[in-house]
Amino acid sequence: MINSGDTAWILVSTALVMLMTIPGLALFYGGLVRRKNVLATMMQSFFVLCLISIQWVLFGYTLSFGPDKGHIIGNLAWLGLKGVSIIPNADYAPTIPHILFMAYQMMFAVITPGLITGAFAERMKFSSYVAFTLLWATLVYNPVCHWVWGTGGWLKTHGVLDFAGGIVVHVTSGFSALACALIMGKRRGYGREPMPPHNLPLTIIGAGLLWFGWFGFNAGSALAANGIAATTFVVTNTAAAAAGLTWMLIEWKITGKPTILGGATGAVAGLATITPASGFVSPLSAILIGIAASSICYTAVAIIKLKFAYDDSLDAFGVHGIGGAVGTLSVGLFAQKLINPSGNDGLFFGNASLFITQALGVIAVIAYSVGLTLIILKVLDATIGLRVTDEEEVVGLDITQHEESAYTLLD
Repeated sequence: MINSGDTAWILVSTALVMLMTIPGLALFYGGLVRRKNVLATMMQSFFVLCLISIQWVLFGYTLSFGPDKGHIIGNLAWLGLKGVSIIPNADYAPTIPHILFMAYQMMFAVITPGLITGAFAERMKFSSYVAFTLLWATLVYNPVCHWVWGTGGWLKTHGVLDFAGGIVVHVTSGFSALACALIMGKRRGYGREPMPPHNLPLTIIGAGLLWFGWFGFNAGSALAANGIAATTFVVTNTAAAAAGLTWMLIEWKITGKPTILGGATGAVAGLATITPASGFVSPLSAILIGIAASSICYTAVAIIKLKFAYDDSLDAFGVHGIGGAVGTLSVGLFAQKLINPSGNDGLFFGNASLFITQALGVIAVIAYSVGLTLIILKVLDATIGLRVTDEEEVVGLDITQHEESAYTLLD
């Protein structure tokens, strides 16, 4: 039976997750790029909402959550949302309309390829971005979503736990982002000329909206207005706060001054890292996870990226890929059935096997995501090309790809 309270909460959560993409991610990424690329960067977040919303309704949802086909993919029974109505689906959400569950999951499908854009910011052709996004969502996101969350999916049946998208969203997008950065190559002048964020206030507003929307992302994944949603809400905020504080303290120690960009980056890293664990761990565990998130992601962003000299423009891999992997492994350490009886106990609560299961799940998804992303990029590069020309990159993508300017100065 439909529960009105659960339905109301998931309606709100669906809107909150949509807000994470636009305006949240659009502002966060838009402020980090140079002035000549701000509209093009924000356009990518706006466009992905439009594109994937249609893909999801037509065939993305049935591939992700449709009746199982070989433990790998959903079949086409729900093509075009055939049979997806207001009647609840007992396999996924027995107290809300099935079509609402579909809409809620659609917003996850939207933001995931949007996160990847941070890796190739300021240098991919818009036509190539459109083709890449559609192919990646269909060939990477939809299958992995079914593996982890779909009834009959092989990772789900093997006991892999991912409450709100550490594997499905952050590992897939973050490690695919690394593949994009490596294949696309560096921006012109990268490492030789300064490329500071052009508008940090935009970025901080975006970070605040991401944090706000993340309550729908994580607590909404309880799919009910219940105690698990309440606990998830608390640990989400706790991990983000611990991670933001940790990042600023690390900066303060190493560079002598904390920065608001560091605080925002740390908070987002904490949010990404707590996501898979949010429905399974206690607030005290969330503090430890937040500290680990910033410590490890800071190392990836400030040390590893410089050492290997790859241009992950807006640190999509360093924050989301690393954060998602760390968070998924954290489930294997800190999960408690006392918190969520439908989960499992982790290593610190007497069950070492869960950590091994989580690690194998992460490895499998990394291998698949990176492999398919490389194939997609190579095919597109050989057919329509990936990068704008050198001249277009110098002028900026706002003008060359969209004939618009973010800031017009009048005499």
